[in-house]
Amino acid sequence: MTTLLLTVIGDDRAGLVKALADVVKAHDGNWERSHLAEMAGKFAGIVEVSVPQARARELEAALRPLEGLLEVEVHTAGPHASASHHDVVVEVLGNDHPGILQAVSGALAEQGLSVTELETGTREAPMVGGQLFEARALVAVPDGFDLTGLRAALERIASEVLVDLTLTSADD
Repeated sequence: MTTLLLTVIGDDRAGLVKALADVVKAHDGNWERSHLAEMAGKFAGIVEVSVPQARARELEAALRPLEGLLEVEVHTAGPHASASHHDVVVEVLGNDHPGILQAVSGALAEQGLSVTELETGTREAPMVGGQLFEARALVAVPDGFDLTGLRAALERIASEVLVDLTLTSADD
């Protein structure tokens, strides 16, 4: 079996997932996991598919006609990281303004940590007016990593960009 990563984007409309799933199944592929979302009228995401190695090129060719519905890019997946790690969740909430995500992601990068999932959004702040920015990041932390330095860096960032930041174990 070969693992392929499909990145997809297109104008949002009914039937996009089915069209993609039909092509995957028709080539003996198995839809392993995905992150798909509608945003600003577009439907986009990434899909991990396993397919018999002999059918991988056929599947890739069969995805091309979807161009009218979805732009699909096919990538061969690399090896999975073998380093032992656990996940922590970093949550951010505060009045929306430029630079929040840049500051938080900078603190994570300085610690050598990788973001494995990230969701962000804004919503109205009904009590005070304006917009709230919220983010939830799943961060891979190597086993044995001392979270003290990360907590201190996030606390410093929280006071600099005026947001609430929480750090919890993904298992909690």
